Amino acid sequence: MDDIFNQNRIAWNMKVKEKNEWTIPVSQSEVLSAKKGEFHIYLTPSKPVPKHWFPPMKGCDILCLAVGGGQQGPILAAAGGNVTVFDISSGQLEQDRMAAERDGLNINTIEGNMADLSHFPDASFDLIVNPISNCFSPNLIPIWQETYRVLRKSGYMMVGFVNPISYVFDEEKYQKGEFVVRHQLPYSDITSISEEERVQLFGVDDPIEFSHTFESQIGGQLDAGFQMIGFFEDGWKKEKINKYLPSFFATLLVKP
Repeated sequence: MDDIFNQNRIAWNMKVKEKNEWTIPVSQSEVLSAKKGEFHIYLTPSKPVPKHWFPPMKGCDILCLAVGGGQQGPILAAAGGNVTVFDISSGQLEQDRMAAERDGLNINTIEGNMADLSHFPDASFDLIVNPISNCFSPNLIPIWQETYRVLRKSGYMMVGFVNPISYVFDEEKYQKGEFVVRHQLPYSDITSISEEERVQLFGVDDPIEFSHTFESQIGGQLDAGFQMIGFFEDGWKKEKINKYLPSFFATLLVKP
């Protein structure tokens, strides 16, 4: 577990240096619009979160979970939230700090593993925002248990995640547009392919990924005590499978 944590931390720090699209902070104009109450954020690559999913922003205590990079955090802070960004990558957190300093925002940043929120007391937040990131964690149960614990009663959690079917295909052929079923689910970069193949396909510095079943995603959220009150599907132009089915999903949860 520590090896996975360290590999993914190093990988995302490297992606910041490479200016990966998920590490580029939002613009000053977007922050200015958010200060006027006109804002949107993403849990998945293409479709913005519906407006009616958000609670009142002013004074809302928000945890941006595993979502550094200066994208969601600054927008939510500009909209009036008290934002804490919790991420595995110091480089990603630096992007949030940079945006906060640039735009006069108050954002708290903490480095850590999304499956361990022991830094926070029970019932610390009104809203948790968790865009696609749990594909980098081998076990979802502690994530759902910890987020439920730190969320206040009647608080909301927004989660984006990958359609597990995306992981069944042979990656090399998939990139050529060929859908060849190869992997049994749940998939793991550690056990489903060799280290040599992983490096060949993705590079030595790429984060380690894991697929998760719908049972561990949606079922895990419900088993932790959440109630699901919202859901949407999304695609992405970079995913060839989107010609046939959505590659991402998002849920809106409430702690009763």
